[in-house]
Amino acid sequence: MSAGTRSPNPLQRIGYICGRTLPAEYRDWVLNDLTGPGATRRYLVRMLVPTALILLLFLLVPGPLWIGASMMALLLIPLVFFTVALTYVFRRNRLVKHGLDPELAVADVRRRAAVERAAYEQRHGRA
Repeated sequence: MSAGTRSPNPLQRIGYICGRTLPAEYRDWVLNDLTGPGATRRYLVRMLVPTALILLLFLLVPGPLWIGASMMALLLIPLVFFTVALTYVFRRNRLVKHGLDPELAVADVRRRAAVERAAYEQRHGRA
């Protein structure tokens, strides 16, 4: 993120995490948040940590600890799977909501694929 990029205040940031759209002056910040280094990690933390904290309430169920833990796991395992599977869909949607090009969500993947393809073609004499 560049030095001139404005960052939202804590209230705006909480609204952003909950799905609200930030004003246009924060587009650079949103772009970096959704496509910059650590974007996937930030997305996973924002989705899984609050849910896991709520699921900890299952440990208060009377009975052996494994019953509450297994109920937690029954919800947490599919949540993790679908959260990871829908990472790009979520990022593209957030980019569109903020008036940015949705193709930016996969730009890093395409860049890595192009480098890998060039290396493959060079290795196998197609360059």
